[in-house]
Amino acid sequence: MDTIPATALVLLGIVSVQLGSAVAKQLFDEVGSFGTVALRLFFAAAVLTALWRPALTLDRRAWTAVVSYGVVLGLMNLCFYLSLARIPLGIAVTIEFLGPLAVAVGGSRRALDVVWALLAAGGVVLLMEGDGDLDLLGVLLALAAGAFWGLYILVGAALGRHTTEGNGLALGMVVAALIAVPAGVADSGTALLQPWVLAAGFGVALLSSVVPYTLDLEALRRLPPRVFGILMSLEPAMACLIGLVVLGESLGGVQWLAVLCVVVASAGATRGADP
Repeated sequence: MDTIPATALVLLGIVSVQLGSAVAKQLFDEVGSFGTVALRLFFAAAVLTALWRPALTLDRRAWTAVVSYGVVLGLMNLCFYLSLARIPLGIAVTIEFLGPLAVAVGGSRRALDVVWALLAAGGVVLLMEGDGDLDLLGVLLALAAGAFWGLYILVGAALGRHTTEGNGLALGMVVAALIAVPAGVADSGTALLQPWVLAAGFGVALLSSVVPYTLDLEALRRLPPRVFGILMSLEPAMACLIGLVVLGESLGGVQWLAVLCVVVASAGATRGADP
């Protein structure tokens, strides 16, 4: 993986996580948002633990990073999936993008980066203006997910500094699963045990957690949080495309213009970012 550019790792992670979200949304009718999150994080924790077999002998700073990462990850997923049940995938991700956008602006030292960030923020506003029937609770949940996404970038960088390879990621995923699984079991019960649901949940875990978070952690070891946040601004465009192709969630002209604003802002900011 060391031979793959860090920017390519981020882009691969974006594609994977959005495909996973599209598959996850199709499980909502059967096990709900809580159940889907529980399946995703349970299987992700199981796969990563089996893959890395993490040691528990960590120092205090490493454990602090692991627990912080896991809590933020669990809450981010819960909020996002709850929003996804109420609003389209592309819109949910675009609103959620305000989190990494805040990281990009907060870490910037160049006035031009602020301009690109403002253009992206304008795209988010335009997107919301293009759909007057958005569910308010869904929007608020997406905003909450965005706040946790911004924290995820920061604690993910700390996790990469204080742990080696995938050990911290595996332990952090276990912490996230401990948050989500009880809620999922309480909400969905035995519906989670259907074979096809388990298989779909395993696929969601691979696409939405195992692959992208592994790629993200590796990228965060080589990129500052600000640059990572800028690259992640491509997420809304990819979410809209996958929502259209996989879920049939079409957007209007104003909404596609909003997505274009985000893409242009991301391209401009990434071009001017430090290597």
